[in-house]
Amino acid sequence: MISGTLFAGYGFNGSSIPTFTVGILVICGVVILIGHYKVLDKLAKAAIVLLGLSTMVALGLAFTHGPVAAPDFVGPSPWTWMAFPFLIMLLGWMPAPVDLSAWSSLWMFSREEETGHFATSRETSIDFYLGYVMAVLMAVAFVALGKLIMFGSGYEFASGGIGFSQQLISLYSANIGEWSKPLILTAAFITMFSTTITCIDGYPRSLAASCTLVSDSCSRRFKPIFQFWIVLSVIIASLIVMYFVNNLLQLLSFAAIISFVTSPILAYINYKVMNGSNVPAEERPGMVLRILSWTGLLFFLVMTLGFIYVQFIRV
Repeated sequence: MISGTLFAGYGFNGSSIPTFTVGILVICGVVILIGHYKVLDKLAKAAIVLLGLSTMVALGLAFTHGPVAAPDFVGPSPWTWMAFPFLIMLLGWMPAPVDLSAWSSLWMFSREEETGHFATSRETSIDFYLGYVMAVLMAVAFVALGKLIMFGSGYEFASGGIGFSQQLISLYSANIGEWSKPLILTAAFITMFSTTITCIDGYPRSLAASCTLVSDSCSRRFKPIFQFWIVLSVIIASLIVMYFVNNLLQLLSFAAIISFVTSPILAYINYKVMNGSNVPAEERPGMVLRILSWTGLLFFLVMTLGFIYVQFIRV
């Protein structure tokens, strides 16, 4: 719970953190309901710039101070069956969930409705690749920060959101300097806010689009259906925050694992859509992309089967 980082770091009462998080969820939902895609687009761009700057500064400071692990420290090997669930959890959202491909398409249609500009395939590709490259760079930066600040620190991290957030901020401020706490808190808050507002828009938008495909009557009522899913998503997310605040790591692990094990299905659907008859032949992926797609699908499938084996078959 990144909001826990913000409150704990500035000395707020821990009991207020779930309430603050629910407040953030409600604010994000209201912003999307009132401002629609245009506000989301502007907020997302501002958040990406601020997040990139604050993360790069934090990473540069962490590199300057060097890793916290002792020179002779030997960490657990990732090449064991015991480490397999952790790898699946790590890959679940790295660098971004597979859902992102559908979201970018839906956002393109929303931008067309609100601006009147129909994006060409070239503009769409540039927009997608810029977003994806930024996600990759941020993922690498966060992994590097974890390696420099957390790996080999000797901390036994708490499973609760409040305790974990306090440990995270303490580690950064202890190794970089107490003065860096506002910087880390800013990066944490921007990460939380941008992720929250993106998910509150992306998942309901995908569900609303699915409803319009299932029923002809729903196809003419996209906006109210979209608004319904936003409200329902905020309510469900708020309930999860209120009742799972003491099991943050377990909740995140479960969500990341579910995201990864469903990736083969979502990736195959993406492949079929892009190679379907509704896509002009000249716009379909070339041979190199098709080979890369099947390679990625095979990787997803093998890793998912490996996870099933470790969790349910191997003793």
